[in-house]
Amino acid sequence: MSTTPADPDKLRFDKWLWAARFFKTRSVASAAIEGGHAHLNGARVKPAHPIRIDDRVDITRGQERLTVRVVALSDRRGPAPVAQTLYEETPESLARRATPTAAPVESGRRGGRPTKQDRRRIDRYRHGDGE
Repeated sequence: MSTTPADPDKLRFDKWLWAARFFKTRSVASAAIEGGHAHLNGARVKPAHPIRIDDRVDITRGQERLTVRVVALSDRRGPAPVAQTLYEETPESLARRATPTAAPVESGRRGGRPTKQDRRRIDRYRHGDGE
């Protein structure tokens, strides 16, 4: 698999994001760039903007925010281990992703009719401790 495009100075931003496996398709990568979810060197650019080695890429996917440095260019989408050699995540990004952003969602019943245990708690609250 070739890791460098035919003309190394002309690789499109959306094509690199797709080859590095940040997005499943080039059209999704283009939509993310146009929607402001992927920035190149801190600026909003168009999907066809050329990307170079040592550029900084900021990516937002849902709640996840990544900052990576471009290490290599590729215009082909390969296996994940090869795609991971195209970038290097910054230490700040790794630290930010390591800290939890939201409390875990509590599992269990939600809404609906109270259970027998819930009804007893409601009765104790309304009528006092033992009655």
